[in-house]
Amino acid sequence: MTARPAAAPAGGAFQEFLAGFRLLVRGLGLYVSNPRLMLLGLIPALISGVLYLAAFGTLFYFISDIAAAITPFADRWDEGLQEVVRLAVAAAVLGLFVLVGMLTFTAITLVIGDPFYEKISETVENRYGGVPNEIDLPWHKSIRLSLADSIRLIGLTVLCGIPLFVLGFIPVVGQTVVPVIAGLVGGWFLAVELSGFPFYRRGLRLADRRRVLRAHRPAALGFGVGVFVCFLIPLGAVLVTPAAVAGAALLSRRALGFPIEHQGRR
Repeated sequence: MTARPAAAPAGGAFQEFLAGFRLLVRGLGLYVSNPRLMLLGLIPALISGVLYLAAFGTLFYFISDIAAAITPFADRWDEGLQEVVRLAVAAAVLGLFVLVGMLTFTAITLVIGDPFYEKISETVENRYGGVPNEIDLPWHKSIRLSLADSIRLIGLTVLCGIPLFVLGFIPVVGQTVVPVIAGLVGGWFLAVELSGFPFYRRGLRLADRRRVLRAHRPAALGFGVGVFVCFLIPLGAVLVTPAAVAGAALLSRRALGFPIEHQGRR
């Protein structure tokens, strides 16, 4: 199947950004209204959440030592300047961990919970009319495809994160402008990552996903940045990931020209 993105709705970029964010809200509504989906989605997210919380806690505990190791040139500087530089470095390191960690968390959680999240995505799609000529992938092939595409996305995220990491060393700019850019970059990659299941169901791969979502970039960013912000909240990634999968099914249907209103199927 060739990916043909639907025509972008006539409206400003900001309206499309808000439309994408509303798809996340709708995904949250669909998710919390179905206790069975909630239970299915929480298990793999909880496993990944515990692992990443431990990793972040360890990094935070040693962040002063890490910042000092990265900046040995500042050892003989004035104490005030040294503290400012190392604080900026510490913020940059933590920011890079958050940016890369969010996507890797999503990727690993989706791989761990592949059958669960596939079911959530399928349930949402069926609710709004299903998928004509749906491709039914065996679970082992679905996991293999998801893992391969996730590795590619993680690589791209790291490549984008490196310049942001370097810019994070700049006082003020590194703590104001860079986090905003990181949110947009992270939001884009999260939108691409989370929309995998609907595209696999149509026989489409990562390149198709990126091409289709680029044609609807403001909506994809509105959805992805919303997920990114939710992930910044303690335990947000654990609680929101299943709902984000539901919202990504709606985003994908909208971008591919499928209805996202009730069609009588549940």
